[in-house]
Amino acid sequence: MTVPATTIRPVLLTAEEVAEMLRIGRSTVYLLLANKELTSIKIGRSRRIRPADVEAYIERQAANAA
Repeated sequence: MTVPATTIRPVLLTAEEVAEMLRIGRSTVYLLLANKELTSIKIGRSRRIRPADVEAYIERQAANAA
């Protein structure tokens, strides 16, 4: 049984995908990573971000805005 690709949630996201999700620039994502506001893992020369880390970042930002 195959699962349609649209129902599979990626385990790791690229900086470009995170930028698209948050509607910010890719360079802003890298700035967030450099400032340790958003966590990532390194695989080879690439940085990948877990969706849970993006959600945690959003929650922190929402809490700070209140």
